[in-house]
Amino acid sequence: MKIRIKDILNKKTKEQITMLTCYDYSFAKILDESGIDIILVGDSLANVVLGMDETRNLSVTEMLNHTKAVALGVEKALLVADMPYNSYQKNPDKCVDYAKQFIELGADAVKVEWFAAQTNKSSQKKDCFYVVKKLLKNKIPVMGHIGLTPQTAHLLGGYKVQGKNEDSARNLLNQSKTLEKLGVFSIVLECIPYQLSNIITKQLKIPTIGIGAGNYCDGQVLVLYDLLGLYNKKRPKFVKVYRDFFCETRKAAGEFVKDVKTKKFPSKEESFSLTPEQNNFLKDLDNLG
Repeated sequence: MKIRIKDILNKKTKEQITMLTCYDYSFAKILDESGIDIILVGDSLANVVLGMDETRNLSVTEMLNHTKAVALGVEKALLVADMPYNSYQKNPDKCVDYAKQFIELGADAVKVEWFAAQTNKSSQKKDCFYVVKKLLKNKIPVMGHIGLTPQTAHLLGGYKVQGKNEDSARNLLNQSKTLEKLGVFSIVLECIPYQLSNIITKQLKIPTIGIGAGNYCDGQVLVLYDLLGLYNKKRPKFVKVYRDFFCETRKAAGEFVKDVKTKKFPSKEESFSLTPEQNNFLKDLDNLG
């Protein structure tokens, strides 16, 4: 049975919510059959799949293409697509147009990172509040994201734990309450002290999903490539590697190289053959040489 947003909301205080990132059809099929609650087409795609240093360099087209692929493999899980930086922070007024494209491709909701106010020529604020309000007004479900926000990490002093002093902690609590009041159905808490995530989780009526935020949240999310050990360029403290597929893949590829070099692969079992009768015409072709 398909998981809906109301199902995620109902899990608050009753059952832990599980979420993993995904970027292609094949992994989407596997995750969907694993019993995962939410599949996130994360903009971590930029780092773990496309080799970029920052998620803000990811194009809208790239995110749309991968969302389309993942959607084809998902039947049961709730599918959430990350809104890339260029789709709502660079030009907030276009956020609805871009969000609708993700929904049309099969996403059930979009995720938006908190970002500070910007101003245009009329000095109207174009901040996260503005974007989320605009999306929800157009009936596009939104998942919030506060704490360490990778798209604007350069404004936060880098990839560091957030909420470690009173002002920062109070600010994050206010952000969470603002997002809840606007109508988001859940909030990702990234890289904040577990004591703070506990307070935020208790004071909100909507679920919190942690990544580097301790186990007091209503759920947890990890990057799939981290969980599988496929991406080891940078391994944050909060990551648990459940399988080391980096080493296993390298080992398998090495065995393939050895078998090909020594002509052990392909064997007759992995090759197509002709019957003796069909093989007669090849003798004539061979004689032509």
